[in-house]
Amino acid sequence: MSQLVEYREIQKTIAQMTARLGEMENDPTLKSEMEFEDKLKALLGEYGKTLKDVIGLLAPEMLPAGKAATGKRTRQLKVYINPHTQERVETKGGNHGTIKKWKAEHGAAAVEGWVQK
Repeated sequence: MSQLVEYREIQKTIAQMTARLGEMENDPTLKSEMEFEDKLKALLGEYGKTLKDVIGLLAPEMLPAGKAATGKRTRQLKVYINPHTQERVETKGGNHGTIKKWKAEHGAAAVEGWVQK
């Protein structure tokens, strides 16, 4: 496609979008939604709350499960006991040096079977 054709297509698209934007700006439904958003943001600011706080208050089931208040996923503590040496390792992460050695020596599936419930 030549640049001239592309340029004219972009101009046409911009004109269409500008017309649509003008229509939307005069839409009473959009004006009402924008007014609601402004008032809601002002109210949240007045009380020092966030949208997440409001959702947690009104519809906590809508918040993702397994998330802490900081928004990060909380990790479960895993306790591994090596049946060969009876060595015990407690970890919340998968980057533990001893666990890595065990997995290299005995295989990942076997070591995951050592997790205590």
